[in-house]
Amino acid sequence: MNKKIESVLVVDDDPVQTRLLESRLKENGYKITVTTEAAEGLQIAMDQKPDLIVLDVMMPIINGYNFCKLLKTEKLDKRIAIILLTSRDDKEDVEIGLEMGADAYLTKPVNIEELLKTIKVVETMDKN
Repeated sequence: MNKKIESVLVVDDDPVQTRLLESRLKENGYKITVTTEAAEGLQIAMDQKPDLIVLDVMMPIINGYNFCKLLKTEKLDKRIAIILLTSRDDKEDVEIGLEMGADAYLTKPVNIEELLKTIKVVETMDKN
């Protein structure tokens, strides 16, 4: 990626989690868009092309893995980084997420400092 992350899309069906992430990320200078629905998140991602998507794995209709897969099949003019969030931390789940195109995988409850550090790591990744 090697680009400063400025715009972040948060997609999580838990409105409490979404509000918390929105508030804390805004406090740290990020421009935030939020949604609690994966289908809407996909549309926002294609229209706005955020620098990063913070994405819940366990969502109804379209889960986070399928979201990654669908987004990666789109012919976007820029690469969008993805950090998956989930309460599941099995090694197999992590591998699936990374195979589907996620750049990082964090477990819930989210430690905001860990998320901020992960965002900085994702910024340094070369994703050509």
